[in-house]
Amino acid sequence: MVNDEKEMPVEGEEDFATLLAASDSSFARFTPGQKIEAKVIKITAEWVFIDTGAKGEGVLDRKEFLNEDGTLTVTEGAKVSAWFVASRHGEMRFTTRMDGSAGGSSQLEDAFNGGIPVQGLVEKEVKGGYEVKVGGSRAFCPFSQTGLRRDEGAEQFIGKHFQFRITEYRENGRSIVVSRRVLLDEERQAKRAAAWETVTEGEIVSGTVASLREFGAFVDIGGIEGLIPMSELGWKRVKDASEVLSVGQQVKVLVKRVDREGGKISLSLRDTLADPWESLAGNFPEGSYVSGTVSRLANFGAFVTLADGIDGLIPISRLGGGKRINHPREVLKEGERIEVKVESLDTAARKISLSLGAASRAVEEEESELAAFRQQAAEGSTKSLGSLGELLKSKMKK
Repeated sequence: MVNDEKEMPVEGEEDFATLLAASDSSFARFTPGQKIEAKVIKITAEWVFIDTGAKGEGVLDRKEFLNEDGTLTVTEGAKVSAWFVASRHGEMRFTTRMDGSAGGSSQLEDAFNGGIPVQGLVEKEVKGGYEVKVGGSRAFCPFSQTGLRRDEGAEQFIGKHFQFRITEYRENGRSIVVSRRVLLDEERQAKRAAAWETVTEGEIVSGTVASLREFGAFVDIGGIEGLIPMSELGWKRVKDASEVLSVGQQVKVLVKRVDREGGKISLSLRDTLADPWESLAGNFPEGSYVSGTVSRLANFGAFVTLADGIDGLIPISRLGGGKRINHPREVLKEGERIEVKVESLDTAARKISLSLGAASRAVEEEESELAAFRQQAAEGSTKSLGSLGELLKSKMKK
């Protein structure tokens, strides 16, 4: 008679199977080549253990964190970027790079399948690119995949170690093509995404001048570029961005506006500089005579630059010396250096009213002479009265 009853599992066998399945599922959450950011939780003589966020710890070879003199470059608690390689003997193996030295061609094939970067030494230039040594294998990197700028020559590449991605792996490793450019592009994209997440209006950030245009300057602020319009390049009037900045220059700028939908950022260099109007009253008090440069002529008057960012206006009514003129160009020309008198000052409205210095001095001298004669006349001097009459007659003739 056949016994249809199923065999009962041995006590503890079901629990072990459940734990094993759970363990396998935790490993399965990572796929070969997957990149993670993890915290170092322990360092031993051979291994570096990281917190993967899954059940079980990840491990990396300690040698990956040694520099040329054998010094450890990572500490417990530090954050590292690593790529998942495989689950072996109940461990999740990760790497920061592969060089093919340990596992040979099989490790390079794993790197190709998983998209994991490999470390290689650029040995020499060959037709169409460079020969790169990766572990015990030879690889080819085309010129277009080096990531070199146009102004960088072969001397910037040959004899140096770089990370590459294997883009072609054929004939069991006898034909390997690598690219450095794809890794640089990914790095730039990651920085760009991170920068868009953190950039905030009103903050001052550091950046590098990327290019100069007729309408302003583009500045790289950590993976993304923002524009400094011409009006924000300084307190003074700027006609060409090259007057203030040069490509490659390090600058601090204020983030004026962020348009995430449109992908645009507006920056200001001017707002990081001292406001010249704050010290204006002390430098240009009312009644003082100062030198300036005629910066612009308009129908209603002439603008005179007294200092960077400080322009005053001479109304057209004060330019003719008592005569009516149709345009300031009849008296002044742009770029001319002249003396002016500060007639009035309104720091709140950022306005300065000026007059021509020579004309103002002449009027002041006449007023001073007339005041002196009037004082003498008031004291009863007949001689002074006669002189005053002569002075008035001479002024009338003029």
